[in-house]
Amino acid sequence: MIKGNISVQTDNIFPIIKKFLYSDQEIFLRELVSNAVDATTKLQTLAKRGEAVGNMDNLRIEVIPNRKAKTLTIRDKGIGLTTDEAQRYLSEVAFSSAAEFLEKYEEGSIIGHFGLGFYSAFMVAQRVEVVSKSYKEGEKAVKWSCDGTPAYEIEEVEKAERGTDIILHMNDADLEFLDDNKLGGLLDKYCKFLPIEIQFGTTTEKEGKKDVKKPYIINDINPLWKRSPVDLTDEDYMAFYEKIYTVSPPPLFWIHLNIDYPFNLTGILYFPKLANALETPKNKVQLYSNQVYVTDDVKEILPEFLTLLHGVIDSPDIPLNVSRSYLQSDREVKKITSYITKKVSDKLSELFRTDREAYETKWRDIGVFVKYGVLSDAKFAEKAMEDYCLVQNTEGVYFTLPEYRAHIKDLQTDKNGRLVGLYTNGAATNDVQITAAKAKGYDVLVMDTTIDNHFMQEVEYKQKDPAMAFLRVDSETIDTIIEKDDHLQSVLTEEQQGIIKGVFDAFVKIPRTSTTVVLKALSPDDQPVQITRNEFTRRMSEMRQFQAVDFGGMPENLNVVINTNHPLIPDNLLKINNLDDKTNLAMYLYDLARVGQGMLSGADMTAFLKRSLTFVK
Repeated sequence: MIKGNISVQTDNIFPIIKKFLYSDQEIFLRELVSNAVDATTKLQTLAKRGEAVGNMDNLRIEVIPNRKAKTLTIRDKGIGLTTDEAQRYLSEVAFSSAAEFLEKYEEGSIIGHFGLGFYSAFMVAQRVEVVSKSYKEGEKAVKWSCDGTPAYEIEEVEKAERGTDIILHMNDADLEFLDDNKLGGLLDKYCKFLPIEIQFGTTTEKEGKKDVKKPYIINDINPLWKRSPVDLTDEDYMAFYEKIYTVSPPPLFWIHLNIDYPFNLTGILYFPKLANALETPKNKVQLYSNQVYVTDDVKEILPEFLTLLHGVIDSPDIPLNVSRSYLQSDREVKKITSYITKKVSDKLSELFRTDREAYETKWRDIGVFVKYGVLSDAKFAEKAMEDYCLVQNTEGVYFTLPEYRAHIKDLQTDKNGRLVGLYTNGAATNDVQITAAKAKGYDVLVMDTTIDNHFMQEVEYKQKDPAMAFLRVDSETIDTIIEKDDHLQSVLTEEQQGIIKGVFDAFVKIPRTSTTVVLKALSPDDQPVQITRNEFTRRMSEMRQFQAVDFGGMPENLNVVINTNHPLIPDNLLKINNLDDKTNLAMYLYDLARVGQGMLSGADMTAFLKRSLTFVK
């Protein structure tokens, strides 16, 4: 028997492992099963070279919990260990300090048979035994054991088959990892797509009239993303999606990633239905390294807007830290990020060019995603804003941004030649204003998603020729913004205008707003009273709501616009001598404007209805 101390020049390596290297206890299972897979694949490689002989059938790995003995065994039939290898690989972790130890393994790769990941076993086990027999002929089986201190023992034992059993004698506080449901869930999470079959107990199947027990294999050793796209059907992609996202609605379309230069990357990214929601759960893209699950936190690889996608990315070239749980940013990651972003952009452009009608039908579901990309990624924005980012008007017609500039070029320009894109974020709420705009021949866009406020500002910021600004149809009186009509003169004298303004000033006060009564000479066909909003303060208010940011209680700026050329103003309101009657009519016209803006409710609505009856007696 050989006895000794693990060669590491620090008091105890195990507290360091538990405290610094692993973020979650459950990682131990991934590390040990992954090591078993590595041992098995190495054996397969050696066998192909003729360097390993023996039975190569049934190389599956077994995960065996034993609640009575309080043990968990990970068994493989891979390359195994000799006595010398057990001492070298399991017992010699020699660095001059804990700091150097951590630095060394943060920089290096530990994915390999009995890399540092093996020591994660001590996160949940009070004692670990490794019973192993090498594939090398003439080598005796060996047993290595350690109780979580630097002390270990190695002895020769009997073992019939090649391979390794790692036996964890579990801590009393960690017996939950012997529960079938808990263990099965972790195997499904971390080992679902490992390239070697993983057996977890047995399952019963009918063969004729007999019940036959068969190994229960928990993983798919040839996942879809590792297969060639030319061999796959739409049904294959849909079935794989349903397998990963069991409760999600069907995806709109997908991208199959497959590149081997200048880095290795495979994967499938699905476009989910987003509709009008940015609250869609992120962390739906799973990262694998050689089919080993790493994480679903891929913000270091994907731009934020791409985290709205679902799917799988697998790359052995993505640098991982010692526990394989966190990504390390470097130039290779940036290359991969750029590649994925370009592939997504190319796919959207292709869909738009090849079947625009189908693309438009999907726009409500992918529009938020595309606009989010425009806001968050400059390279994506440059192509998207010119090629496949759409806007829709109230008639249901879709335009690219260049198409829309051309559509309104001779129709909606201000005195400086700037295009003015009128829009509504609620067609029902702004129906009065939309109808008035259409009557003048103007076009109105529907911009009603949660991100449109920011998107419009981005379009305005990245000006093209000609430049374009966005104004909501109730922002200000259209005739003063878009100078299409000749400037109209008021039919009222200045004295008469002062009288009318005084009537409205006496009662127009809207809580939590800065309200101004304004008299303007508009078309007689326009409404007698309109309520308009200042575009800047309204956008600031919407931004505050979207980002939950407090701008110090900034009030909304409203204008109550009196159309001095509407017949009701000079022919009716002005000619009423009784002040109460004059005020009642003015309030009624004002309430009509508020109804048009959806601003009346409760007691105000009751008062409006009561006042309305006085005009039908």
